[in-house]
Amino acid sequence: MKIILIGYMGSGKTTIGKALSKQLNVKFLDLDDYIEAAEKSSINEIFKDKGEVYFRKKETEYLKEVLNRKENVVLSVGGGTPCFGDNIRFINEATPNSIYIKTDLNVLCDRLMKERDERPLIADIAPEEFQEFIAKHLFERSFFYNQAHHKIGNQYKSVEDVVLQIRKLLV
Repeated sequence: MKIILIGYMGSGKTTIGKALSKQLNVKFLDLDDYIEAAEKSSINEIFKDKGEVYFRKKETEYLKEVLNRKENVVLSVGGGTPCFGDNIRFINEATPNSIYIKTDLNVLCDRLMKERDERPLIADIAPEEFQEFIAKHLFERSFFYNQAHHKIGNQYKSVEDVVLQIRKLLV
């Protein structure tokens, strides 16, 4: 069984994924961590040194690699992963358990403002333009996110509540 968590950066995919994998006693994998290990470079360095186009090509390559494995896994993908190439199709064909972790704009902005330096796509966004940028970006990506088999809102819910909701959805 593969469970794939998608959603905007800061939506809690990694936190939820780790808790879910622990409950199900299956491996947790964060695609960004997998890419960093394979490339022997951080996501920030890849973006800086080789650019977003290179990163997105490698991201698709590594996504396919993980999806083709014959192991049970909870996989958290980067916020942009489903939005490039045919990645959302690859995800949905690999499992009936693709789940969009949907998070309120204000919650995302609060979380991401604290993590700006660690996230190359938002590191240089001015504070006064931050919420508008996130809102626009989220709107553009929501077309892809909404293609997930399941959608779960996580605002005002504990990690445990979201994990329980996911467990009830699993095919």
